[in-house]
Amino acid sequence: MQTQGNVTQELLSTVESLLYAADDPISPERVVEVIEYVAVATGQPSDVDVTLVRSACLELDERYRAAGSALQVLEIAGGYRIGSRPRFDAWIRAQRQVQRPTRLSIPLLETLAIIAYRQPVTSAEITSIRGKDASSALRRLRDLGLVKIGGRRRTVGRPFTYRTTEQFLELFGLRDLDELPAPEEFQELLES
Repeated sequence: MQTQGNVTQELLSTVESLLYAADDPISPERVVEVIEYVAVATGQPSDVDVTLVRSACLELDERYRAAGSALQVLEIAGGYRIGSRPRFDAWIRAQRQVQRPTRLSIPLLETLAIIAYRQPVTSAEITSIRGKDASSALRRLRDLGLVKIGGRRRTVGRPFTYRTTEQFLELFGLRDLDELPAPEEFQELLES
């Protein structure tokens, strides 16, 4: 599918179709797997790798931008997806007649922040930091798909530990947890 390691129009179109068809962000590794699967099935050679797929995603986003498109390629939760530019959100919501998602309450945000910054963390640790019982907040965050059980702590009672999910990354538009603002920045955002 490639010539001299450059991104071809065929690869751009293939990547675009996979991003478009995916319900969730699709990882570059998964894109390579799909391309290699089709190449084997059709007897075609394939020298596509993860680096080339990432380059194709960047090129595709640049082409959208240069054309003044409402679309963009987003890198979210360890993968890529096609989405609309934020300035078109109002029209999309109106077309779908969908209300904005319910805002997270302060207790849910506090609990979610503790988990995001300290994961894996137990319910008792969250309660200790918040000064309030965290069980109902944890249950609600799990129902929303923002938090999951990450295992058990190897201490007395073997309590569950909690982690954020890929849905958390998607909701907040983060590639990974390294993009979380520093705790000091987070505090400034809350105060403003």
